[in-house]
Amino acid sequence: MKILLIVVLILAGAAFYLIYQFKRIKNMPVADDNKYVKTLNDVNFKNQVSKGVVLVDFWAAWCMPCKIITPIINEIAEEFKEKALIGKLNVDENQKTAQTFGIRSIPTLVVFKNGKEVERITGVKNKAALAKTLNKHL
Repeated sequence: MKILLIVVLILAGAAFYLIYQFKRIKNMPVADDNKYVKTLNDVNFKNQVSKGVVLVDFWAAWCMPCKIITPIINEIAEEFKEKALIGKLNVDENQKTAQTFGIRSIPTLVVFKNGKEVERITGVKNKAALAKTLNKHL
């Protein structure tokens, strides 16, 4: 009986923790104003990715993983401000570009070098992994 009570208490605690984390993530902003992150769209996309190394975050406002990766993208943008352009493209508002690149799940991060796609990452990655990916193409 005591073991059952302990298991129930552990499960209840885990449930409350998950609910707390979900509410916290749900209220996180997705498109933080960051002076180092360029807002991309169907009109400016081709011009922005045409020169140098560019990391594009394909995202949507309703996407929880997109909310999780936003602060990481902001940190990467500040760290690489002199070396690479970091941009965000909202797939709901810019469907033409998202379809052109076959974006099927988000967040999808695409690295371009002089206008050509050189690497694609799907899902949430940590800052070190993103920095390593960018450094590889600089």
